[in-house]
Formats: sequence, C-alpha cells, structure tokens
Amino acid sequence: MAATPAPPQAPPKPTWDPRDPVRPLLRPTIRIRLTLLYGGMFLIAGILLLSIIYLFTAQALGESASELPFKVVEGKVQPTTSWCQLPVQGTGEQLNDAVSACLQHQGDLALDDLLRRSLFALLGLSIIAFAFGYAMAGRVLSPLGRITRTARQVAGSDLARRIELDGPDDELKELADTFDEMLDRLERAFTAQQRFVANASHELRTPLAINRTLLEVHLSDPGAPVELQQLGKTLLATNERSEQLVEGLLLLARSDNQIVERKPVDLAEVASQAIDQLHGEAEAKGVEIRGERASAVVQGNGVLLERIALNLVQNAVRYNLPEDGWVEVTTETQHGQAVLVVSNTGPVVPAYEIDNLFEPFRRLRQERTGSDKGVGLGLSIARSVARAHGGRIIAEPREGGGLVMRVTLPI
Repeated sequence: MAATPAPPQAPPKPTWDPRDPVRPLLRPTIRIRLTLLYGGMFLIAGILLLSIIYLFTAQALGESASELPFKVVEGKVQPTTSWCQLPVQGTGEQLNDAVSACLQHQGDLALDDLLRRSLFALLGLSIIAFAFGYAMAGRVLSPLGRITRTARQVAGSDLARRIELDGPDDELKELADTFDEMLDRLERAFTAQQRFVANASHELRTPLAINRTLLEVHLSDPGAPVELQQLGKTLLATNERSEQLVEGLLLLARSDNQIVERKPVDLAEVASQAIDQLHGEAEAKGVEIRGERASAVVQGNGVLLERIALNLVQNAVRYNLPEDGWVEVTTETQHGQAVLVVSNTGPVVPAYEIDNLFEPFRRLRQERTGSDKGVGLGLSIARSVARAHGGRIIAEPREGGGLVMRVTLPI
C-alpha cells in the first residue's frame, strides 16, 4: 500500500504579536524603513550641499582677498580693473568711498559666481539623488515584484509555486506568507475537486451504462410488446441525454482550469475531424458544410480543442434552416493568432441574446429546448476550453439569420 504523502507545511507565522502594544511600534515596518531611508538620504544630501557651498564660498572669498581691484603706487592708488574707478588724488573721504564701492562690487561678483556654482551643484546632486532613490525604491519594492511573478505563474494553474519570501518580518513578508497560505488552501481545494471529478465520472457513468445495456437487451427481444418497445426507446433516449449531460458537466469542470501540458495542435486538422464526425448528420438535415481550412498550429490539448470545433459545428448543423442550409468552417492565422470561424445559416438571433447562449443550460427561445438538440452545454464548454487555452470565443449575429462564431487562440 502506497504511503500517504505528508501534507504541505504551512508558511512561518509572523514573529510579532499584534496584540502587544509595544512590539508593533518596534517592528521593522515598511513605513519605518522608508522613513529612515528617505530621511537619511535627505540628511546626506543636505550635508553634501552645505559642504559644497562652504568650499565654493571659501574659494570665492579667497580669490577676492588675493586679487584686489586696486594697488598702491608711490603713495597713489592705481585701479587694476575697468569696473573699479578710484581717484588718483583726492581727500581721504573720497578715497575711502571709492574703495568701499569697489569692494562692494567685488563681493557682488563673488556672490554671483557662488550662486552659479551652487545651482550646478544642486543639479548634479538632484540627478544623483533621483538615481539613488530609484535604485533604493526598486530594492525595497523587489519583494512585490517577486509576489507578482508568483501570482502570474499561479494564474497558469501552477499551484505548486510559493513565494517563500526571506528578509525582515515586515508587511511585505506578512503579505507573502498570507499569499502562500492561500495558495496552500487553493491547491488542496483544486486537488479535492479533481479527485471528486474523477470519482463522479466513474460513479455517474457506471449506472447509466448499465441502464443503457439493459434497455438495449430488452429492445432486442422481438417478442416484446409494442408498448414496451416504445417505452424502452423513450427511456433509452432519456438515458442517452443523461449521459450527454454527465459528460458535458465533467468536461466543463475539467476545462475550467488552465492547460498545463500543451502539445502542437493544428486547428485545420481538428476542424476536419469534427466535420467528419458530423458529416452524416449534416447530410440527413440537408446542410452543406464548406470552407477552406489553412494550417493554424497552436499549443494546447488536442481532445479539448476538438471539442470546441465539434460543439460549434454541431450547433451550426442542428440550428439551421430546414432546407438549403449551409455551414462554413474556416481556419487561418491572423496577427500572430490562430482563428477558427464557424458560420451558418439559420433563424435570426437578436444581438442582446448572444451572451445568454454561452451560459450553461441557457437556450434561445423555444426552438432550442428540444431534447434532440443537446443539453445546453455545448457553447459553455467551448468558451471554457478557449479560456483555458488563453483564447476567447466571440459570437455575432449573421445578416440574414444564423451566427458567426470566431475562436482566437494564441500561437
């Protein structure tokens, strides 16, 4: 007897107690980390800016002090610049006023030079600060990217993926641990669902198969009364409808998930196989099946993709005109996508009824309720299979009656 696999271990719980009034305040939260990060960056930038301004000021004052705008020549004052005009001879008061004006002008020039250099320094520091802040923000938010990538992988039905985030016990780690715990529950739920589908498939098919066998045996008896034969045919038709319903429900449950194992499948071949299966029914109803099918290879499950084509062509044949009806099935590749189009003649379908056709057990008006035309799951299964392959199916009313079904799948 095979050993029962051990249940998956739950992710580690946060090491802090939310009921503790002191511990959450000391917890290394994202808010505290961002506060320390940007506060420290602002402090460092301020220190650098003050240091640069101090150096520029010292340099400007040093140049101003070393280069006077005048010089004394044999007891006389001689200007050394064009903007410093000093009297060659004059009273002491006049000379002092002229010297003060020159020094004031030289200070203005030093301040202008300091302002210009400070602006360049501020521009350089701003570029460095933005680059450093961008890098730090990416480092802080990198766990969110890891969570997002894991969520995308899980969206492809890879429920075995886990984030398993390491690092400080902050909000991001708490989010990752909660997400891992949710994935554990989802994986157990999907595993239970698959097990239920497998068991239900066996339990539901067996009694229906037994009923069909018993009815066929009784109907094969030539001595059976006419009333019993008529009742047997009715019960056999009801049993066949129940088998179709069970198969449709099980297929719908299986196709709701993404396809994990994919193989190259040619839509043209799939459509041709579906047409071959329905060729006899189409001839009996006087419906012509036509159309050109070019090669369009996609990655997916061939059985499920064949079910899409079979359901669409089957609906197109059954819900057609009583006479001179036709069904056109084409496949091609457009804009990097494989396209399957099934068009047919038939009764006029209002545009507001299109969405209802894809709902399980929903039919259009009274002409779609007959038991000989299915159980109302064909289009629901087709849409579910298309979504499982990353594609979509669109229905449009055809001018003059009938529908145009367009299935697009990624290549």
